[in-house]
Amino acid sequence: MENISEHFETLLVDESTDRIWVRLHRPEVRNAIDQAMVDELHAVCSYLERNPKILILAGTPGQAPTDEHPKGVKGIFASGADISQLRERRRDDALAGINSGIFERIAKLPMPVIAALDGFALGGGAELAYAADFRIGTPELRMGNPETNLGIIAAAGATWRLKELVGEPLAKEILMAGKVLTGQQCLDAGLITELHDAAELDTAAQALADRIAAQDPLAVRITKSVFHTPRQAHPVIDTLAQGMLFESQAKFDRMQAFLDRKKK
Repeated sequence: MENISEHFETLLVDESTDRIWVRLHRPEVRNAIDQAMVDELHAVCSYLERNPKILILAGTPGQAPTDEHPKGVKGIFASGADISQLRERRRDDALAGINSGIFERIAKLPMPVIAALDGFALGGGAELAYAADFRIGTPELRMGNPETNLGIIAAAGATWRLKELVGEPLAKEILMAGKVLTGQQCLDAGLITELHDAAELDTAAQALADRIAAQDPLAVRITKSVFHTPRQAHPVIDTLAQGMLFESQAKFDRMQAFLDRKKK
């Protein structure tokens, strides 16, 4: 089995049998997403497209109080795109879809993507989270899209993903009035599905990945693909996908195990 062995400068990568943890790691700029991070995320996607595994995206975890930081250090997912680079980008850069391209690639990975969110998830950081299949967070989470305050739009998925996730009225308030949601507000809006203390966030992400990993991997992959198929393709695509799964050995093994358990 191929192993991911690239030397990353903006990501911390930890791989196990059925999942990969990827932590955004530019703490000096609050994990702002720059071109180097985009390139390294593409490398991760290339690996996961060849070797499908669950992806857990996270940021810099918080730290307990120390002499240097008596109040501790809060966690952070991503404060947004790197403004120093964004400031210099022009029309052709926008048309190249630098951030939208990588976020769409992440959304289309074969296996589910979990975003574990703490602290700031703003602008491009929020759009990266919107591209995940699952989002869990902490009370300290602050999520929103302040792009219009910078004279641009949220052009890496928020203008269409966000209204699908939370509905049009709230999406407009976030996108056009600068509303930033707390962790509890994200939970209430359905933008995240679980709320945990920061110290428990990694454990919760692992538990969610465990529940996904307990399913048949092929059935999970096909379910994700069918779920995102345009409405007009249903129910034909569902029937074809089911026909493929009905021939899989895992279907026979798992159903036989279920029947055997019922006999006991």
